[in-house]
Amino acid sequence: MTSTVKNLARGILNALHIRITKNQEYDFQAYRIMQSHLQSGSNAIDVGCHKGEFLDHFMKFAPAGTHFAFEPIPQYYKNLQEKYGDNIKIFPYALSNTKTTTKFNYVKNAPAYSGLKKRQYAVQAPDIEEIEVQTEMLDNLIPDDIPVHFIKIDVEGAEFLVLQGSAHILKKNRPLVIFEFGLGASDFYKVQPEDVFSFFSSSCNMKISLMKDFLHGKDPLTPEGFSSHYFNRTEYYFVAHP
Repeated sequence: MTSTVKNLARGILNALHIRITKNQEYDFQAYRIMQSHLQSGSNAIDVGCHKGEFLDHFMKFAPAGTHFAFEPIPQYYKNLQEKYGDNIKIFPYALSNTKTTTKFNYVKNAPAYSGLKKRQYAVQAPDIEEIEVQTEMLDNLIPDDIPVHFIKIDVEGAEFLVLQGSAHILKKNRPLVIFEFGLGASDFYKVQPEDVFSFFSSSCNMKISLMKDFLHGKDPLTPEGFSSHYFNRTEYYFVAHP
C-alpha cells in the first residue's frame, strides 16, 4: 500500500470519526509481513495465541506448513483445540527459559493482559485470578527436523524468557520473529533493551527492525534506536530477522 493510499485511507477514516489504534497498525503490519514472507509450506509458531488471530493467518498463507501454538489459559486453550483440531499443534504451556510449575496471573476482565508476572494494566480494577501453569522451553518442544520460518511472541513482558528458551531454534533457523517489548510489561521482568538487542545480534546473528521499516526495506535499528523506542514508548512491536 503506497503512502498516498494510506493517507487517503486515514483521511476517510478520520472523516468518519474512526480512529486507527497503534495495535491496529501493528496488526496490519504483521499481516503484511506474513503475506509477503510466508510460503505455502512455511512452518510457524504463535506464542501467546489467545483467540487464534495469527493462527488464522498461518492457515491462510501457509496451508501446507506445520504450525505450533501456545496458550496457558485453560478456557482459551480448550477453545483453540475445538477451533483448529488437528490442523495446528496446540500446547497449554506458558513458554519460558525453564521447565517448572508456577503461578500465572489470569486477568479475567482483560485476558490479553494475562501473564507470569503482574504488570501495568490499561483497565480499571483488573480482576486477577492466580492459576497454576506449566512452563516449558520452546527448544524442548519443536522437533529438530522441522525448520521454523516464523515466530510471533506476545506474552505481556515475558518475551525475553521465551527467547532464551528458544535459543537453539533461533540460531539454527534464524526465522522472522515478531515480538512485543515495551515499558509497563517487560520492565517487570527486569529486562533491558540491550539484553534483547545483544541476544539477537550476538547470539543469533539477527537484526531488529520496526515492522513498518522492514516492510519498506529500510535499515534495521541500532542499539541506541531500539533503546530509544523502548524508553520513549514510541514503539513496542518489532521484528527480528536475518
